[in-house]
Amino acid sequence: MSHNVRTGLKTYFLTFPNDGRIEIMSRSEVVSQEKGKFQVGYIHLAIGVGSKEKVDEVTAYLSSAGYSVLDGPRTTGDGYYESSVMGIEKIFWR
Repeated sequence: MSHNVRTGLKTYFLTFPNDGRIEIMSRSEVVSQEKGKFQVGYIHLAIGVGSKEKVDEVTAYLSSAGYSVLDGPRTTGDGYYESSVMGIEKIFWR
């Protein structure tokens, strides 16, 4: 378990054979009625793309395709290089 006292983020990782992992997260500012960046239930899907350069490339591509880049690319406190992009399901479920 990891707990970031500054942000209130708590994370738990379940690791499976062949490098598969599930991260379970909780935050104090989740909302339960209106869809938002922090909400109750399923909120994001992370996909490994292999390198920092590929993260930059995919982020730029998604941005140019009209998706909102919420954060990054950046290195997280736990050492991941990532970006957060609002998915298409947010467009249809507004």
